[in-house]
Amino acid sequence: MSPRPFGARLVTAVSERGPLCVGVDPHPALLESWGLAQDVGGLERFALTAVEALAGTVSVIKPQSAFFEAHGSRGVAVLERVIAESRQAGALVLLDVKRGDIGSTMSAYANAYLDDSSPLAADAVTLSPFLGFGSLEPALSLAERTGRGVFVLARTSNPEALPVQTAALDGDGRSIAQAMVDEAAARNSGADPLGSVGLVVGATVGRTGLDFSQVNGPLLAPGIGAQGASGADLRTVFGDQIAHVLPTTSRDVLRHGPGVSEVRSAALRASAAIAASLRV
Repeated sequence: MSPRPFGARLVTAVSERGPLCVGVDPHPALLESWGLAQDVGGLERFALTAVEALAGTVSVIKPQSAFFEAHGSRGVAVLERVIAESRQAGALVLLDVKRGDIGSTMSAYANAYLDDSSPLAADAVTLSPFLGFGSLEPALSLAERTGRGVFVLARTSNPEALPVQTAALDGDGRSIAQAMVDEAAARNSGADPLGSVGLVVGATVGRTGLDFSQVNGPLLAPGIGAQGASGADLRTVFGDQIAHVLPTTSRDVLRHGPGVSEVRSAALRASAAIAASLRV
């Protein structure tokens, strides 16, 4: 029997737990604020405390791979535990890796994060399409076969991205960001209740002129809380596609640690506030 697609599993998770994704970002400043050492022991304590607080509560956990990789093989081993224990507690895991490459290298990345046999396999990953959307095909195909999802960068909030993502395609007139939106829409066409190819669009970018009406997939919106965006900003960015938005926050929840109950309570408050702002 074919695995249940990520898009359908996400719809179920959001209906049961609310529309919030919380990042597990073991940033050095957060470790310091929790009174933890800047080593793999501190990393493990921070990350597994976050899992204990969040994985039974929120719909999606989003570990930022770079902070684990910075500690070498032992840090990656902690990331493997975060993925496994979060999924065991019922959360979907979106691994934030932003990989993008070509040919056999892209296939190797796909196998690392989307193949059933890999200890790093998550429910979904973030991908960078700026070598061309077609370069992501190994990951797109493997994700479809294994019931996993991908979130493709489209319009990010960092200022350096603006001239690239808003540039017009030759002979087309669409922006590069709109082309990424349209490619995702094509992959999701006919999916019910929701496609498994999502987009990453910053919650702080304001009015973009992008047309999300045909995407039929999840819209990951980082930037809630510490980066300055609120639930109200999501309507400005996404318009009438607000029901498909998955807002994400990290520091605004994790700063309440190191107590498990305090972090969990912060996540529940954030989820309730986001749910109220997203009601159509």
